[in-house]
Amino acid sequence: MTPLRLTWVQPEDLLAHELHQATQDGREPSAITARWHAAGGPAAPSRAGASPQPASRYLRLLAEDLLDELADLPSNLADNEPTELSKIKALCPSWPSHHPAGNPAAGAMEVPPLMGVPPLERSREWGRVGAGGTLSAPVSAEHTAAPQYLPRLEAAWLGRATGCLLGKPVEKLPLPAIRQLAKVTGNWPLNTYFTARGVPTDLLQAHPWNRRSAPTSLAENIDGMPEDDDLNYPLLNLLLLRRHGPGFTTTDVARLWLDELPAGRTFTAERIAYRNLLTGIDPPRTARHRNPFREWIGALIRADVHGWTNPGNPAAAAEQAHRDATLTHTANGVYAAMFIAATIAEAATGTHDIHHCLRTGLTVVPPRCRLAGAIEHALQLTEDHADFDTIADALHTTYADHHWVHAIPNTALLTAALTHADGDFTASICRAVSGGWDTDSNGATAGSIAGLLAGSPKALPDRWTTPLKNRLATSIADFNGIGFDALAQLTLRETALPCPQ
Repeated sequence: MTPLRLTWVQPEDLLAHELHQATQDGREPSAITARWHAAGGPAAPSRAGASPQPASRYLRLLAEDLLDELADLPSNLADNEPTELSKIKALCPSWPSHHPAGNPAAGAMEVPPLMGVPPLERSREWGRVGAGGTLSAPVSAEHTAAPQYLPRLEAAWLGRATGCLLGKPVEKLPLPAIRQLAKVTGNWPLNTYFTARGVPTDLLQAHPWNRRSAPTSLAENIDGMPEDDDLNYPLLNLLLLRRHGPGFTTTDVARLWLDELPAGRTFTAERIAYRNLLTGIDPPRTARHRNPFREWIGALIRADVHGWTNPGNPAAAAEQAHRDATLTHTANGVYAAMFIAATIAEAATGTHDIHHCLRTGLTVVPPRCRLAGAIEHALQLTEDHADFDTIADALHTTYADHHWVHAIPNTALLTAALTHADGDFTASICRAVSGGWDTDSNGATAGSIAGLLAGSPKALPDRWTTPLKNRLATSIADFNGIGFDALAQLTLRETALPCPQ
C-alpha cells in the first residue's frame, strides 16, 4: 500500500523548515542544527510539501523535541517585530485614523433582505444560488448607501479570480521555467492565459505544469473558475462577517474554520493551525506551536474581504486582518495581511492611484521590520529599472534564501508588480505572475487591487473574464457554483461605508 505522506505536517520537514525560519527571524539555531544533522536529519524540501521518504521513528521524535527547543530561543528582532496589535501600532508613527461607518450599530450597510428567499441558518440566510451563479433576487441599487460600489466589488472578485487562474499552471515552477513556457508559445511578455499548445515535449518534461491545476487552468481547459484556496478564504471571511460582524474575534475565525473549512483544503500555516485546534490548542498559540510557516503567505491571501468591506478605512481593515491572521501567523506573516488589507481599503474608494494606496498600506507595517524593508526595496527597484524582468531577477537574487511561499519575497514582488503596472489591470496580474514564486496567490491579490482601481467589470478585458463564465467552484458552505455578481452583492451587505461628510 502506498503511504499517504500528508504534506506540511511531517515532523522532520517541520523541523528543517523551522531551522531556516530561525536564522531569518533573529534566533541562533546553530547548535540545534548541528544536533539534527549529526542525527542524520534531512534538509527541508525546497518546493514539495513533504520530503519523499518518511524519517525513522527516532528522527520524528527528535524533530518534535527540537521544535520545542527552537521555540524557546530568543530573537534579536523581537522588539522591532511584535505580533500584538498594540505594540504594532506603537511602532507605526503614521498609523491611519479610523473613519466612522455610516451604520455604527451594525457596522455594515443596510440592505433589504433578498425577496422570495426563505430565511435559512448561517450562510444560507443569504439565499441559494441558481445554476447560472446569481442570487435569486438581486439587491436593488436604489436601496443601497452607495450603488456605485457594487460594480467595483464585482471587478475586485473577478480580478482576484482571473489573477489566480493565470498563475495556477505555473505555481511552484522556477522563474526561468515560467519564462520559457510562455516564450515558446509567443506569450512573453505575459499577456494572456498559459497554454500547452505548441510547447515542446522536452520542455514540458523538464518543467511540467502544476499537476493539480493544469487540467482546469490552461487556456484550452478553462471552464469557469476552479476551486482554489485563494478564493476559498474570501468566501470564509464573508461568512465570518455575516455571522459575527466586523467585531469578530480570532476564536470566531477558528470556530468558523472547524465548521466550514475542510482540513484537506488547508496548506502550510493554515494546516498546522487547524491541527493545533484539533489537539486542543487555543489561538493565538495555534500560530506558534510547531508552525514553521507562520511568516509565509497564508494570512495575506485572506486579507481582501477585510479591505473590500472597509473602503476608505485602512485602519479598520488592518485591525480586522490582524485578528484573522493571528490564528495562523506571527510578525511578518501578520504584517503582510495588514499591509494588503489597508492597501485594498484605500484602493476601494476609487479616488487614489496605486502608488498612494501602497504607501497607505505601509503605514500599518512596523517601519524597522523585515517586511517593510522588502517593500521599500521593491519600490526602489521600480524607480531604478524600467524593465520588469530586471526587477524580478533582482528580487530573486535578494531573497534566494527564502521559501517560494514566504510572505516577505512575495509581498515585495507583489508591490513591484503593482507599482510597475501603474494601475493597468492586465499589466498588474501579468507582472505578478511572471515574477514567479507563489504565482496564483500573487496574481489573485494583484487582480483584486487592480480590479478595484478599474472600477467595473466592463473595464476588465473580455479575454480574462469570459472564460470564468460567472461561476466559481468551491467546497466552502453552499457557495459552489456562485457567480461573481452575486459575491459582489453579498460583500456589499457586509460593507461599512464612511459617514457622509
